Amino acid sequence: MDISRTGDVWWKNAIFYCLDVEIFQDGNGDGIGDFAGLTRRIDYLAGLGVTCIWLMPFYPTAHQDDGYDITDYYGVDRRLGTLGDLAVFLRTARDRGIRVIADLVVNHTSDQHPWFLSACEDRTSPYRDWYVWRDEIPPGGSDDLVFPDEENSNWEWHEGTGQYYLHRFYRHQPDLNISNPHVRDEIRKIVGFWLQLGLSGFRVDAVPFLLETRGLDTPVETDFHDWLRDLRSFIVRRCGDALLLGEVNLPYQDVRPFYGDEGGGELNMCLDFNMNQALALALVREDAGALVHCLRAMPRLHVDDGWAHFARNHDEWSLDKLTEAERQDVFRAFGPKEDMQLFGRGLRRRIPTMLKGNDDHIRLVYSLVFALPGAPVLFYGEEIGMAENLDIPGRMSVRSPMQWSDGPNGGFSTAPADDVFRPVVSGPKWGPKAVNVAAQEHEPDSMLNWMERLIRRRREMPEVAFGQWSFIPFPDAAIFALRYDWEDRTVLLLHNLGKRPCKTECKLDGADAFDGMTAILGDGGFEIVKDGTMSIELPAFGTLWLRANAAV
Repeated sequence: MDISRTGDVWWKNAIFYCLDVEIFQDGNGDGIGDFAGLTRRIDYLAGLGVTCIWLMPFYPTAHQDDGYDITDYYGVDRRLGTLGDLAVFLRTARDRGIRVIADLVVNHTSDQHPWFLSACEDRTSPYRDWYVWRDEIPPGGSDDLVFPDEENSNWEWHEGTGQYYLHRFYRHQPDLNISNPHVRDEIRKIVGFWLQLGLSGFRVDAVPFLLETRGLDTPVETDFHDWLRDLRSFIVRRCGDALLLGEVNLPYQDVRPFYGDEGGGELNMCLDFNMNQALALALVREDAGALVHCLRAMPRLHVDDGWAHFARNHDEWSLDKLTEAERQDVFRAFGPKEDMQLFGRGLRRRIPTMLKGNDDHIRLVYSLVFALPGAPVLFYGEEIGMAENLDIPGRMSVRSPMQWSDGPNGGFSTAPADDVFRPVVSGPKWGPKAVNVAAQEHEPDSMLNWMERLIRRRREMPEVAFGQWSFIPFPDAAIFALRYDWEDRTVLLLHNLGKRPCKTECKLDGADAFDGMTAILGDGGFEIVKDGTMSIELPAFGTLWLRANAAV
């Protein structure tokens, strides 16, 4: 691929930054983040090197599931500002070279949405078939619960009309009936509306649930993958370089169909939950085997499609793909107490606390994520090493207010502490007095400044996004080493997952074509002799990124 084409598929080499407007920056002092506050922080994100902001739901909501229970797909929740405030934000971001995508949550609505309220009036409502209804709960109605701590069935009885409705998530989030062509048409209108206002695409929530036929009692004539392909075609017609980033938490072989056939045509990217869980196991065992196995299993994609890799997302750190023994290993290391775990399958902590504040270990994690074949995704606050707040219930523990300074409320809001939307992380080690943006901006070796360097180096390395990857066969199990070749360029990304320094060597193919190597990130020593043998020496939890110098 010619480097001039890389801008056409910008998502492959993007730096994504996920944030929730209501906990990022309060602009009017009412204790809730808003678009006015976020706009004031655009220059911070631009300086960090972010190229695409991913907004969690900002639409009008019934406030029962952190915005994912939507009551109007065509507006902005009044607590966060107005459509005018959003337009100012989008224009400011674009001026700084930052694209913006937003959550597209159309597998369900709030039970307070006007569509559902109409559907509940009587069975003849024009919106009745926008949802899935049954006279009796079908077999398996209590299987595969998403939130087993709060729900015991995927069906809820509606007394007024005498039927059950389907909800694959919470009972207050009835599922939309994707087999209804009117629903599909409405989804097209929704995405068209937001693209027209300036979004560059969408992170599509719970894609497998959106396309599933579970609960439908009549034959489905539509191939929903064809519909997804048609939706992408519509989006491309409206905005030629728009992105569809999917949440598809399935084994690799089941993720691949959501990209489309070998020619692509459906989702452009998927969040890589398989690699994320392999990362957890590799870190705990200090052994690269899980990452190697996962990379070998990764499906091949169309040249314009890609993966999105993350260390910590906005939800639980799900470990559902691991065996029970593997999961317990991770629990013991990263979340030994019951209140650190969730649903028996995941963790509700952030990276710094799981790694006990070890800076080298924490930085290793992000170097690994940025080195994987795909685009990295940061969750707000990761760049400064923010911790979770376990006093906030459930999955929300990782969604505490951003820590901007050591002032009241961590600089998030000027409101009285009791009026702040969600409590700030407390304590002398992880609270704003110890962890904040303002202090780290003036510390050359801070997590923030290191992250800025990591992002800059990754953006200067399109080989990772567009090149061919291969393993570098060092014999030490703690070493995870990848090589990327793209056109006439080669980079080597080396990592020591172990707590002990490591010295090892291997034969490097094609080394005679290089005129030495240049270190561009990390610490450690290296040497390549004439026969192609490469020796490396890495410190504990060390990283070393190298670029091959082309022979003249």
